[in-house]
Amino acid sequence: MKSNIQISKLLPGHLKQYNELLCYAFQVTEKTLMDYGWENDDIRQSKFLVLEKANVLGCFDGDKLVSQFAVYPIKMNIHGTVFDIGFITSVSTYPEYSGMGLMSKLMWQSLSNMRELGQSVSILYPYSIPLYRHKGWEIISDKMSFQLKDSQLPQKIHAPGYVRRVEYDNPDLIELHSKFASKTHGCLYRNELIWNEYWRWDVDDTKVAIYYNVLEEPTGYIVYLLNEDVMHIKEIVFINMEACKGLWKYISAHESMINSVKGYNYSSEPIAFWLEDSDIKETIRPYIMGRIVDVELFLKKYAFNDIKRDAKITFVIKDSLLKWNNREITIQFSPKDPPKILTSSTGKKVILTINSFTTMMLGYKLPSYLYAIERLTADAETITLLDNIIPKGKPYISDYF
Repeated sequence: MKSNIQISKLLPGHLKQYNELLCYAFQVTEKTLMDYGWENDDIRQSKFLVLEKANVLGCFDGDKLVSQFAVYPIKMNIHGTVFDIGFITSVSTYPEYSGMGLMSKLMWQSLSNMRELGQSVSILYPYSIPLYRHKGWEIISDKMSFQLKDSQLPQKIHAPGYVRRVEYDNPDLIELHSKFASKTHGCLYRNELIWNEYWRWDVDDTKVAIYYNVLEEPTGYIVYLLNEDVMHIKEIVFINMEACKGLWKYISAHESMINSVKGYNYSSEPIAFWLEDSDIKETIRPYIMGRIVDVELFLKKYAFNDIKRDAKITFVIKDSLLKWNNREITIQFSPKDPPKILTSSTGKKVILTINSFTTMMLGYKLPSYLYAIERLTADAETITLLDNIIPKGKPYISDYF
């Protein structure tokens, strides 16, 4: 059977098979779709844009699609620089074709295609962290859940602006998120495809409210749902503290309508501290995993912090899947000139896997921490240097596909 398997790019004509494989692999039944307000034709047509805009590869047994791997092309803010990246999703195989190495082939080919397209980073939501770690991905962001009682809502908050409820496709919402993304490390710039995915599983009663300052500029928004005396917050975004206060003032205005507030926070900073009653429930879990697809391409765009003296660092990277990353790469740093990649391996060596390199460069874990847990090898002076020149801050990633 294996000799009959062929890899091919999925086209809009493959839409029916694409949806069928997704629904089977993720156990999305017709009842599930109906519960979310989807008719069969609705969900099928909603995925049509994926096959038009995304790069989707599949394994075919004759004319039958048996395995697939999709990459959404997206732009991402990485420490103030816009990178072309790929968000991996729709990873699925029919069980009778498992164990044949089909997914490994699709993964390698998709990453190779990303490299050719200049997408130096890939991210995904993992269904198995150990599996993706084995393939070179590592945790790069967290998702926090919080819950507070109506009596714990902040009171007497002053914000000079106002809040207005709007439709989900309001231009102010789209513009505001783009502005937020330009200021926020790790945030994705949402194109049409990403916004479609953002709203895919929201019910009709999902609300959007925007905070406007006294100049009538949108500076924050909240996406939420009121259901059975609970306010469920999908996302709360603000450009400044005024907008944060204004949105929480709006949330508190629902006090008589709800018993509790439940929501998600992707900033990696707990909200409890600034609440007057901080005795709330907050939980944290790993969310998105990342993998640098092309180390050299990534380093050419990466915005290191300024350095006070000349230095050379040679990264000795171990990558068993992508051989072009399994190498030594030296960077020369100078207070006067931008970092420069050298052909010779003459710097202080930093030995690490592609996993550790990714989570370190994206700011999720400090070099000193990776050294302490034996995920990185270097001398003490080099560790200190890395801690100083790699920008700090964990990625904010709120999207899920």
